[in-house]
Parts: sequence; C-alpha cells; structure tokens
Amino acid sequence: MTTNPFRILAAAIALVTLVGVSLSVSAPLLALEMERWGISATISGMTITAAGIGTVLAAPLVPRLALRLGVPVLLGAALAISALAMIAFYLLPGVLWLTLFRFTLGATIGVIFSLSEYWIAAAAPPARRGLVMAIYATALYAGFAAGPLMLSTLGTTGALPYLATVAIILVGFVPLRLAGRDAPRIDAQPSAPVLRFVLAAPSATFAALMFGAIETAVVTLLPVHNVRLGFAEKDAALLLSAFALGNVLFQIPIGYLSDLMDRRRLLAVLATISALLSGAILHVQVIGFWPFAAVVFVLGGVSGAIYNIGLAHLGSRFVGADLASANAAFVMLYSVGLMIGPPLVGLGMEAGDKFGLPFALIAGFGAYAGLVLTRIARAAGEGKKPVSGQFPP
Repeated sequence: MTTNPFRILAAAIALVTLVGVSLSVSAPLLALEMERWGISATISGMTITAAGIGTVLAAPLVPRLALRLGVPVLLGAALAISALAMIAFYLLPGVLWLTLFRFTLGATIGVIFSLSEYWIAAAAPPARRGLVMAIYATALYAGFAAGPLMLSTLGTTGALPYLATVAIILVGFVPLRLAGRDAPRIDAQPSAPVLRFVLAAPSATFAALMFGAIETAVVTLLPVHNVRLGFAEKDAALLLSAFALGNVLFQIPIGYLSDLMDRRRLLAVLATISALLSGAILHVQVIGFWPFAAVVFVLGGVSGAIYNIGLAHLGSRFVGADLASANAAFVMLYSVGLMIGPPLVGLGMEAGDKFGLPFALIAGFGAYAGLVLTRIARAAGEGKKPVSGQFPP
C-alpha cells in the first residue's frame, strides 16, 4: 500500500495545531486564575518561567527517548501527561502545585513540538519544504489565535475551560492514530549531543532564540508601549491583533519564496527588513494609529516567517536522528528566548521610555542579521556548503 505524504503531513500539522490551541487557552486561563488568588504578577511570571525551564531540560532528551520508545509512543505519552497536567491545575489549586504542573506541561509541550516539527520537516518534499513549514506555521498561528476566542466563549471560571482544554489535547490522538505508524522513524543515535547542534547551524537555531524572545516581548509589552504613547487600551489591543494577523497572512508566500532561493540569504533579508520596520516604528508611532498599525502588521508577517524558514533550513541540513536533535535544539533555544525576551525588552523600555521598545527590536533583529551575514560570508570564503554531522570545534 502506497503511503500518502499529504496524509502524513496533515496529521502532524493537525496534532501540533491542536496543542497550540490548548496552550493559547491555558496560558491566559492560568494567569487569570492566579490573579483571582491575589498572586503578584512577579510570582505569576515565575511560574511561566518554570514551564520554559521544563522545555529546556526536556528537549535534549527527546532524540534518545524517541530512539528507544518510537516517535508515536513518545508523542502519545506527552499528550497524555499534558492532559493530566491540565486536570491537575483544576483539582489541586495553589501556587506550588501550579508551578510544578507548569514545569511538567512545559516539558511535555517541548517533546510534542520537537517531535512534531521533526516529523513535518522529515516528511516534507525537499523542493517544497519551505512551503510546507509555512503551512504548518500558518495553522499553528491560527490555532494560537483561536484559543482566546474559545476562552471568551467558555468563560474563565469553573471546570469547563479546563475540561475543554483537556478535550482539545486528547483530540490530538486522532491524527496520531491515523498516521502515527507512518511517522518518520529514528533508528540510530545522533552524531552529537543536542547542545552541539546549537552551533552546527546557528542561522537556524538562533532564529528560534531571536523569534522566541522578540515575539514574546511584543505580545507582552506592545500593549504597554502603546498605552504609554497615549493610545486607548482598545487601540493598543488592535495593534497587537495587527501584529498577529500579519503573522498568519505572510507565512505561505514567504515560505514559497524560500523554496526558490538560499534560505540563509532569505533569513538575513527578513531580519534586516524587520530591523528597518522596527526603526520605522520610531516615526509612525507619533503620526497616528493607522500608520502604526500598518507597520506593525508587516513586521508581524516578516519577523514571523523567520521561525519557519529557520525550521526549513534545519530540514535541508540534517536527516534522521540528527534532524531530530537539531529540532530539539531549535525548540530549546525558542524556550530560552521566551524567558529572556520580555525582561530584556522591558529593561530597554525603562531606559528608553517611548523609544525603548523600537530600539530593543532593532538591536535584536540587527544582531541576528549580523550573525547570518557572518555565516554566509564564512561559507563563501570556505567555498563549500556545510553537511550533516559537521560541527564546529
């Protein structure tokens, strides 16, 4: 019987999108729950950091666990533990329990994203890998957008939102059951530990770090920045929606473009344009709402593409167990970005007042563009393309 690659890819994308929906429900739900408990914002933020630490610690274990258990079994175990963690949030209220379960959820989510993105990258046709990763990113961003809408319908009190989140996670077993046996296998040990892959393809892995830091900082702090500029809270929220909408709409055309050109050059272009757009914010934020919204919309789309183009670049560099390890490094650095981005950009906002956020974004995108351009120049000087299993000393 001939394996249908579309079915295999659709199953993996559906699985991780469902997890994205559940995350976008649980994050504000738990934050609001802690607010009702009278917990300070600092403590609430620390529990989120616990989730990031869980992902960072779990990601390096993924390739070896997948080799021992198999990709479908490990994914199924991560889904089941994630569902149990959500039930535990409701049954065992309290800051210490919530921190423990957030750590656990962060670890299992790290496993799910590492393996699902490995699955998608490995199963994608090489000539269309950029487009496939863009479709995945679009579905995931749409899932993130759907979560808050679902929460507004279900409410934020009682058992219903928790049970609905558990149900969404458990639906992930459907695509896993339909196509799990055809998921790419890991049949050998990776050629190096996961941490070595951070420096084996820095143009890709640091894309995750930069995107995780800046996306989280924008989502967290852009509304604060807008209110400080004098915009109404309603307008501030709309500007954040413009950023998210750009994220959704730009992925497929940029992903298609990435299949037609060198992906590292495209990453450098995207980072440079993002830095320029961040600089444009300095001008348009004092003109009015709609010019500001237009720039933020384009910035969301261009900067958001850095994530999936980085993933596509990884898929062209590595195969098999090495690709699984590279994806684990990618997810790990993304989680590091989630933890360091908001405080660093927040410091910039305190130091630079109304100009702090744009300057922090310029610095982040500019640093990443410099890294990628350095890698391109080095590869041109050596006159060769790096291959899987090649690592820096």
